[in-house]
Amino acid sequence: MQTVFINTPLGTAKIKGDENGVSVISILQEGEISKTIPLELKDAVKQLQEYFDGKRTHFTFALNPKGTDFQQKVWKALLEIPYGKTTSYLELTKKLGDVKAIRAVASANGKNPLWIVVPCHRVIGSDGSLTGYAGGLWRKKWLLEHEHPSAQQSLF
Repeated sequence: MQTVFINTPLGTAKIKGDENGVSVISILQEGEISKTIPLELKDAVKQLQEYFDGKRTHFTFALNPKGTDFQQKVWKALLEIPYGKTTSYLELTKKLGDVKAIRAVASANGKNPLWIVVPCHRVIGSDGSLTGYAGGLWRKKWLLEHEHPSAQQSLF
């Protein structure tokens, strides 16, 4: 398992993975930035930098998150939320076929090991409020604003 630390506008990102794909991307308050990038993680680092530069809206590197079958199912559903869009926990549970599982879905969402790439930040409250985010609500707000910039100013 290889590990690299990169600088982002939201703190230091820790990326772990191997030849089977990236298994962890997490955010730290601070950390020492890696001087070299392992070959297995170069594509992930490049794509994350492009995302933060506003040049990438989806990721194509291999993912290999570890979790239960249910967590994997939730994370797969999260991957289907388009860039610049949001969904509610209720809508997500409906999509998964069991509205009674809202707490379990929220728990799986909170255990997402692939920060940004599996876009748990795109899940909001049914009333549009920003609810729970392991990285801090200020980061969730930043990510949503980054993905959905204000409408362009009128030319007139």
